[in-house]
Amino acid sequence: MSSENKNKIPNSLNEHWMPFTSNKDFKEKPRLITEAKGVYLKNHEGNTQIDASSGLFCNPLGHGRIEIINAITNQLKTLDYAQPFQQGFGGSFELATRISKHTPGNLNRIFYTICGSTAVETAIKISVAYHKARGEGQRFRFVGRERAYHGMNIGATSVGGMINNVKAYASVLMPGVVHMRHTHLEDHKFISGQPETGVELADDLERICSNFGAENIAACIVEPIAGSTGTLVPPVGYLQRLRELCDKHNILLIFDEVITGWGRTGSAFGAQEFGVTPDIMTMAKATTNGIVPFGVVACKEEIYDAVLDASPKGAVELFHGYTYSGIPISVAAALAVQDIFEKEDIFNRAKEMSSYFQDGLFSLKDIDVVENIRGYGMMGGIDIRKDTRPGKAGLETFKHCYDAGVNFKATGDALIIAPMFICEKKHIDEIIEKLRTGITNYSRSKKN
Repeated sequence: MSSENKNKIPNSLNEHWMPFTSNKDFKEKPRLITEAKGVYLKNHEGNTQIDASSGLFCNPLGHGRIEIINAITNQLKTLDYAQPFQQGFGGSFELATRISKHTPGNLNRIFYTICGSTAVETAIKISVAYHKARGEGQRFRFVGRERAYHGMNIGATSVGGMINNVKAYASVLMPGVVHMRHTHLEDHKFISGQPETGVELADDLERICSNFGAENIAACIVEPIAGSTGTLVPPVGYLQRLRELCDKHNILLIFDEVITGWGRTGSAFGAQEFGVTPDIMTMAKATTNGIVPFGVVACKEEIYDAVLDASPKGAVELFHGYTYSGIPISVAAALAVQDIFEKEDIFNRAKEMSSYFQDGLFSLKDIDVVENIRGYGMMGGIDIRKDTRPGKAGLETFKHCYDAGVNFKATGDALIIAPMFICEKKHIDEIIEKLRTGITNYSRSKKN
């Protein structure tokens, strides 16, 4: 390593407790990102990598977008902060109007949070407030799904189904949460798009209603496509069946679109892609292209109206919010992103690139350590054969791919691939080529 690159390592790596990281492993051989532009990253060793997962699904428009940087800079020159309680500023209202033009049905009431986790937490609280406003305060239960990821706040972890998260914090999780089975069946291997089997898994919700009383259930929350677990695509008819059961039992249906929102499936939201309108929808990540934290909850108008109508004029209707709800720089970034969506026809661009990406992704199925590939739109998951303990193979494969010049997120033994929407075919080719090199190098290392 050159002396110049050595200087890019901080004097000490000890003080920073890194999130979702094998800290001991990382600090033995650090991987520090120093620059980012377009679809490429550069690390502290001076090596260039292609970003194959849009950061954490959050940078689909590419790194270093000058339009967003300028919008944030100009906003800071004018107004750096405005209290979100009992006052506001014009940008947040403009953004809510623009977001509502893309949300399905009448999900036209927009609440701002800090990130995806806080958006889910907010959706949970709004669900409780709605039922109380309608005189059904006994609805305290929530239904989540195995292998789901909804964030790391207590409520979000409770309704999530990532087993390590649930086990680690079981003593402090919300009571009354029940989980449906996940939708990944044995016969779903190497399927691009929606599997044809498994719709009956949605009937888990009916069974839960029978066992715990539908009258006690506030909401059912699912990701249209489970993202962080490695892209679990819903079977044909599955989401429609959940919608039918929620309507039957007056249960709110929440779609967590933090990952699938803003074009990842080829439509603005998974709701439109799969033809199912939820009652509440969360979003974050791509809302600001990941440049500043931001979360959004979109609700049906009747939910908003019910909560407001239950309180007298002049009283706070919903006792919830954050210091950084809809702060000016986040709003400025999100408005700039909306401009890019429209100017560059981003959703159609993602849809048109999807088949080329999926073809490339599934071309990797011949590698011996690849146990399964799943995909939809501009997202995919590659399962690597387990090695002695869960997660070991995924981490080691990630390291080999990192050295091969392709960067992404691995969860357990699943490699999460989610290219940027600005990718051209040559970029997709580069991602697939370097994935093949990295995965193959890992496979060879196992044989030595």
